[in-house]
Amino acid sequence: MKTDIYLDYAASAPIRAAALEAYVSAPVAANPSSVHRPGRQAAAQLDQARIDLAQTVGAEPGDVVFTSGGTEADALAVTGLFAARQTAAARPYLLVGATEHVAVLENADRLPGAEVIRIPVDRNGFVDTAFVAEHLAERAQQTALISVMAANNETGAIQDLDRITQLAAAAGVPVHSDWVAAAGKLSLNFAASGLAAVSLSAHKVGGPGGVGALLVRRGTALEPRQAGGGQEGGLRSGTQDPRGAAGFAAALVEAAAEDTAGLETLLGPLDALAAAHPAIRVLTPPAHLPGLRSLLVDQVRGESLVFLLDSMGIACSAGSACHAGVVGPSHVLEAMGLDRAAASAALRVSIGHATTAADVEALVKALPEAITRAQRVAQTEGGRP
Repeated sequence: MKTDIYLDYAASAPIRAAALEAYVSAPVAANPSSVHRPGRQAAAQLDQARIDLAQTVGAEPGDVVFTSGGTEADALAVTGLFAARQTAAARPYLLVGATEHVAVLENADRLPGAEVIRIPVDRNGFVDTAFVAEHLAERAQQTALISVMAANNETGAIQDLDRITQLAAAAGVPVHSDWVAAAGKLSLNFAASGLAAVSLSAHKVGGPGGVGALLVRRGTALEPRQAGGGQEGGLRSGTQDPRGAAGFAAALVEAAAEDTAGLETLLGPLDALAAAHPAIRVLTPPAHLPGLRSLLVDQVRGESLVFLLDSMGIACSAGSACHAGVVGPSHVLEAMGLDRAAASAALRVSIGHATTAADVEALVKALPEAITRAQRVAQTEGGRP
């Protein structure tokens, strides 16, 4: 059956009409580093996208470093900030939230000489700011970087970044934050945030795939991770994509202007079902991204539930979609204290700009049957829909 109800915006949002128009109506696709007229047109388009994006998130155009996506932005931030902080003195410690995106966790783990410390989270997925304070009180001079996302992409938990940046500023430690899930859903202001660097991604806000950005505060030391033509202020060499940047900026501008409170209203019927159904528990905490629910379903495997719903024409996910199709327990849910079986039994529902009330009602109608069938599958040895 064709999947025609899409409820997986946290994985990738459908491209917005404004973003598509900005992409296809761009001037001739030329290299923005070229000095001929088409090249200058492409450079002007790139500059305008940089201005539009910066204004939307409270940054300066010079803060914006375009990348190939959120993963590259995370990697550049974590590895580049860490390397730059080793020049004056050895600072091996790198604090990262235990529920961070794998682009942060895995790049941190691969840093030579780094001592990566995962900041624990409580059962709602909120990082322990007291742990951060205690660490900085003892090891501020040996700490290179802290990385904590604005909001979690699996559970929607919104972190207390203000407290973290306050602690870090007092200790002289830069903070990076992944805003990929939060952009377009929360009011974000880079200039006022106190953050040293922020990661963004176009396709999560309804822009084209393969485009992202790292916001780098002026004066922040960041070492480039690749050599080349010196584009993006020397921080990210490689030919830029002006069309993609234009689509990204158009999508983010539109997303930031939307009233996301309506997304919570749309999910009302799902909340009612979750409250009434004996097998469903809501993992999403009270302070969460609008339009996202993480549901723990008893006696099922999350992927089975996803496959069954897909067969009924509804697309959801079992958690993050960033492991290239690899199925397994969620590191986010395990960090929140769930065992491996429970961490494999979550269903994530995420909606956005094109979701209708009928879409959510269709899920509410289909979900009880899908749960019953998934529970039967789980009871059969090695069973799978």
